[in-house]
Amino acid sequence: MRLGMTCGGELSFTLEPSDIIAVQEQPLMLHCQVEGIPPITTQWRHNGALIVEDQNYVMFVNGSLLIGHFQKTKSDYSSDEGDYECIAQNFFGLVLSRKARVQAATMADFHVQPRSVRAELGGVGRFQCQIHGLPEPVISWERDGRPVDTSDDRFTLLPTGVLQITGVRPEDSGMYCCVAHNSAGVKHSAGAQLTVSGSQSSVYKEPMILVGPENLTLTVHQTAILECVATGYPRPIVSWSRLDGRPIGVEGIQVLGTGNLMISDVRVQHSGVYVCAANKPGTRVRRTAQGRLVVQAPAEFVQPPQSIARPVGTTAIFTCLAQGEPVPQITWLKNGQILEPDGHVKLRNNNSTLAIYGVTQDDEAIYQCIAENSAGSTQASARLTVLWADGLPGVPTGVRAEVLSPTSIQVSWNEPTQNTQDIIGYVLHIRKTAGRKTAYEPKHTHKHPRIKSNLIYSAFLQH
Repeated sequence: MRLGMTCGGELSFTLEPSDIIAVQEQPLMLHCQVEGIPPITTQWRHNGALIVEDQNYVMFVNGSLLIGHFQKTKSDYSSDEGDYECIAQNFFGLVLSRKARVQAATMADFHVQPRSVRAELGGVGRFQCQIHGLPEPVISWERDGRPVDTSDDRFTLLPTGVLQITGVRPEDSGMYCCVAHNSAGVKHSAGAQLTVSGSQSSVYKEPMILVGPENLTLTVHQTAILECVATGYPRPIVSWSRLDGRPIGVEGIQVLGTGNLMISDVRVQHSGVYVCAANKPGTRVRRTAQGRLVVQAPAEFVQPPQSIARPVGTTAIFTCLAQGEPVPQITWLKNGQILEPDGHVKLRNNNSTLAIYGVTQDDEAIYQCIAENSAGSTQASARLTVLWADGLPGVPTGVRAEVLSPTSIQVSWNEPTQNTQDIIGYVLHIRKTAGRKTAYEPKHTHKHPRIKSNLIYSAFLQH
């Protein structure tokens, strides 16, 4: 645990930890900065368990966490991989940061190896390799052990690991190999032979799409590559459109090679079905292929909750509105713990509204709204301050229930400790799963008949 001194609001994050891809045996730093009324303590959790400082874990006064030597698998079979959360606490309450995922840099074996190709002179040659890795491996190609010169317009290298060769020539023949590299290392694929055969054709051939676009699911700001490889004589003209008829636009749009569509910095509005068409020049003869692009957006707040102050016995309402694709799920925390609805705490409107009825001193806390979907999460916090006016009676204490029979209970409580002279009675609210019953009682005890067996009831008290 580290004690930090800072100024600012009651308690909120100014910097939350980010996802990291770590290298084996190398150090890594997770950052966490908080502002609020001091003193503030910060701690870290790894996969839900509090981290204890040792030779490998060091927590700094500024909130950062240093992992001295990252290990994917330790001698005790534990791992530094997983979800990390920063916890901050001061007099007003506790807040929990977003989860930051730490993963080891890896490089698997190629799950798609290039295959040998026979192409006609002037035709199209295409090689493909695929490999999983973190971070995403960068792909390059070699021919006969030397790097392929992709500055030649006839060679198109797609980030997906595809090498396209248009207008194939005899000198393009050779053994092609895919090379993948990232921070985990370098790997070479098996070799594949390109054989160039025959002479350049002058006989009419119908346009044909050899490879069309695949279905893609991406997150905003990534790059979409929609592949389209067409053959025919004369060489077909490749064009793109959207199935819904909307224009593709020009911003961030680029054609790679002879017909591949690249959309940089994708947005949700780019989602849709894209149609690749191979057109015979000067005619309406065409062949088409299509693929669906789905763009997801991480959760972000439209209206985060705001700190409020409410007198005892009144109602406090927090509103938290978030947007994203898919629609985010909302979760509420109270001082870092998941908030479960009960007799006087209600969640409505798909959890976007938190209502606390009959506010008591125990409700004073920092409340966090967590918005999360498959593309990411975000959090915002707000404080509920409970006001206690001079001269008001105190809170009844020691509320307890005693079973008198299978169908009746007796609820008792103690008189408040201050300003009791103006109390003329108490209001007792008794709830079951649905509905509520209210009873007025001038004493400190209430017998409630007509209780049903095997149901859970809750009660709260007002004066």
